[in-house]
Amino acid sequence: MAALSSPLRVCRGILKELRSSKGPGYKQTLAYYFVLDQFRKNQVTNERHCRARREALHASHSYLCLLASTRHHLTLHKLFHGKGEREPEQVARLVGLQLPTQPGGKGWEK
Repeated sequence: MAALSSPLRVCRGILKELRSSKGPGYKQTLAYYFVLDQFRKNQVTNERHCRARREALHASHSYLCLLASTRHHLTLHKLFHGKGEREPEQVARLVGLQLPTQPGGKGWEK
């Protein structure tokens, strides 16, 4: 298993992904409060030792990976999403080709 990042780094990463998806008002969302509450609940202090710390850190790291992957997927989908049906001339120009013309001037070519 790969080494997990520090809890603070993972928490900041999740909040960064929330900010990028929700915009400037991300601090008023339930997801923001839930993430902070979960990280505070599983925090190790002098008085108590959280037994499920590693499990919670792994779950939060997986959630961060899901959020980042979703954002990357949406970016790629917007970039490469199909534009619908194109005319043969446009498709030929896309790949750097030209459609042949009728020699002799039949009158229908441009």
